Amino acid sequence: MAEITFDDFMKVDIRVGRITRAEPFPEARKPAIKMWIDFGDDIGERKTSAQITKHYAPETLIGRQVMAVVNFPPRQIGKFMSEVLVLGMPDADGEVVLVKPDQDVPLGGRLH
Repeated sequence: MAEITFDDFMKVDIRVGRITRAEPFPEARKPAIKMWIDFGDDIGERKTSAQITKHYAPETLIGRQVMAVVNFPPRQIGKFMSEVLVLGMPDADGEVVLVKPDQDVPLGGRLH
């Protein structure tokens, strides 16, 4: 495993946000869900899509806090522009489980 410096780590801006809207993304190559996430006043709302349909339905995501990388450049996925990368971990079958704080925290808080 390659080591990085603390400065390298600080280049990745990981923030907490709250999912305000979620809907199916049938146009995606693999089953996915579109999400709109509020990161607070400084960052605002950003959108993304994620292949998380094994464990989540759009209606179960509303109000959930999630962690996301907010400083990647936007990426076009079909007709949808993804603006952040929501973080997750694989379960035993390789399906994504979302990463979230274990307590409710202020929106926009940076991981450190």
